[in-house]
Amino acid sequence: MTRTILRIFSFGVLIISLNWVVTAQEKSVNPGINDTFKNPNLNKFLKTFEGESREIYAFRNEIVKACKIKPGMTVADIGSGTGLFTRLFAKTVGPKGKVYAVDISPTFLEHVKKSAKEANLTQIETVLSKQTGPELPKESVDLIFICDTYHHFEFPQRTLEILHSTLKPEGRIVLIDFHRIEGKTSPKMMKHVRAGQEVFEREIIESGFKKTGEEKLLKENYFVRFVKLSKKS
Repeated sequence: MTRTILRIFSFGVLIISLNWVVTAQEKSVNPGINDTFKNPNLNKFLKTFEGESREIYAFRNEIVKACKIKPGMTVADIGSGTGLFTRLFAKTVGPKGKVYAVDISPTFLEHVKKSAKEANLTQIETVLSKQTGPELPKESVDLIFICDTYHHFEFPQRTLEILHSTLKPEGRIVLIDFHRIEGKTSPKMMKHVRAGQEVFEREIIESGFKKTGEEKLLKENYFVRFVKLSKKS
């Protein structure tokens, strides 16, 4: 009788836990953060994303080099925006490689498609992503590049699950995002970015990845590498 009660209790706890996980996954961690991209002003964002005043743009060549991309590789540029790194990656992987430009904005993707055609970068493929993540072939990507985009993930747990399945065995993630440090980071950025480096790293590690290194290239941003583990621990 006691064992039966314990089993019923344990089963009830399990159901409650599963319901909590499902609810947590379905709730946005930062509602409305991507509203700007529903109908973006392309010219405005071109100046923002590809302007000399942006640290990421100024160090774009150093960033690409630090990603250690080889010819023939497949790269997914998550949150590709206006396609700055998508085009640079395409030149690096060469004609036998592939670059997925992934974004939630059709406006940005149309621009990427147009600029890729003009530059004859046929290895670029645009992918319209859902808020929960892109639909890409499983185990098809060597490197996932997430630059100033992770803090825009509304459903990070679900997105990371999708990205984990998208990567080939021992595939890599490069994460670049803004520092968020009390007393150093501007109040505007503190409000915009929901958490700091330690939190984002923990979320990625808990989703089946291992941190393998960090580059000290940037001041406003951090650059961290992860590798996919064969099984989630």
